[in-house]
Amino acid sequence: MKQNILIVEDHELTRFGLKTTFEGVDYVETLFEADSAEQALEIFNNNKIDIVIMDLGLPVMNGIDATKKIRSSNKDVKIIILTSHNDEKEVLNSLKAGANAYCSKEITPQRLIQVVQSVADGAAWFDPSIAHIVLKATVNSPVIDTENNSKSYDLTSRETQILKLMTEGYSNMEIAQMLVISINTTKAHVANILQKLEVDDRLQAALKALKYKIV
Repeated sequence: MKQNILIVEDHELTRFGLKTTFEGVDYVETLFEADSAEQALEIFNNNKIDIVIMDLGLPVMNGIDATKKIRSSNKDVKIIILTSHNDEKEVLNSLKAGANAYCSKEITPQRLIQVVQSVADGAAWFDPSIAHIVLKATVNSPVIDTENNSKSYDLTSRETQILKLMTEGYSNMEIAQMLVISINTTKAHVANILQKLEVDDRLQAALKALKYKIV
């Protein structure tokens, strides 16, 4: 499926590089660009945007607040943080704000194209440089929820298998190919997993699975 992508970056050269990276990519329908969160919100509200590539260090309104505003108005849009920052607080606040992926600006153009495709297909993705922050916050949370920790979610063996792959960042299409099942069957399993875990999306499912050691 073709995707409309909004690039939000205040540095003109970086923004140009990102736009050039995605020009001609098979899954891209239209590219939009903004040099501030305010301009991004205006574009977002007036166009059908499927994916937002968001810088954190924006002038006036930062990328985290912009992510919150976009997520509050559209829960289906995919938001990818692309930044040179790997501060623990910013990483966790980005995820709390509703980001689907967190990438370092050191990422190669080809890898970024793959990450955006994976996120569009439903996967969550964390740059290896910040994965330890996410896992530490999730698995070693100081708040012990004994009710959830001991709760049985009645996942089937296939659902458990798929949930494990979800925690590893695989998209629905990749899971279908790995398990040799149809994409529709995979989507049905994922829907059942979300319902049983009582979460709204794949990222929450993956984090909950890791936190309570479900897989």
